[in-house]
Amino acid sequence: MTQLPSKIRINEEGPREGFQIEKNHIPTERKIELIDSLSQTGLQQIQTVSFVPPKNVPGMADADDVVNGFTRFPDVEYTALWLNERGLRRALNHSKLDIKGYLSLCASTAFLAKNQKRTPQENLQAARDLLQIYQDHEISIHRLSLMAAFGCNFEGDISPSTVVKFVRQMTDLLAEHNMSANHVSLADTMAWATPASIKRVVSAVQDAFPTLDICLHLHDTRGMGIANAYAGLEMGVALFDACVGGLGGCPFAAHKGAAGNVCTEDLVFMCDEMGIETGIDLNKIIESALLAEEIVGHPLPGSVKTGGSLAILRENIAKAKNA
Repeated sequence: MTQLPSKIRINEEGPREGFQIEKNHIPTERKIELIDSLSQTGLQQIQTVSFVPPKNVPGMADADDVVNGFTRFPDVEYTALWLNERGLRRALNHSKLDIKGYLSLCASTAFLAKNQKRTPQENLQAARDLLQIYQDHEISIHRLSLMAAFGCNFEGDISPSTVVKFVRQMTDLLAEHNMSANHVSLADTMAWATPASIKRVVSAVQDAFPTLDICLHLHDTRGMGIANAYAGLEMGVALFDACVGGLGGCPFAAHKGAAGNVCTEDLVFMCDEMGIETGIDLNKIIESALLAEEIVGHPLPGSVKTGGSLAILRENIAKAKNA
């Protein structure tokens, strides 16, 4: 087992991944309200919107208005998602966003067809096209991302060797353009990961690409999100995507009533109890989680927003003993 990290970074994706899957309409001003609330928790990065066609993801139809409306806070990076040149050009229109270049491929041909309506060859060419635009705008590459890195509802298990193959495709593309990336995100898009497969895949990628840091993007459909995060910590992973309240889930994964992403405040709580620094105020992120639940109008799967902080319980017990 690799030594546990002393601190981790959590990238908050609730406003983007969370709201994109909600069936009920979320007013623009309430999306802005959640982003502003999250900005005051100690999070260093918040993914605010995705610039995608509204016909494909109706929940992101107001993406431009959301970006125009939120308040930038110091020491917080505000990012967005795009899947093609058109989406990137929309993002570039917003000076409030921190534009970070990334490449994304998919380990499942079937899911790629459903999610982006592309073949692997078309997706590779789209990545080349994006790289050229990044270079034209002097945008450095921050992140590589591989969807369906642990399994697919349409193709089954994804082997570690397949994951390595696709990550190598992305690093080779970067090399063609004399570019490099800081880290690679392994996304459990359809919640196939278990602690065992997390360790297998992470180990294979660490061995093949020792200079790339690993980020885990974990979904919680089968209740494995926090266990998989712990397995990642045991492998030395210090970068995680998460969604406040457990918002999120992929709209193209063919799940029935799927739970969302690994929950931000649950991950913060676990790390606090393990002595791993996150920089996030647990009480404030719980407040944001309760706000998110109010905004969507239905229970969210996160546990700590209901169970509360042990630190507060310890404090109250100590006061009672000293009374």
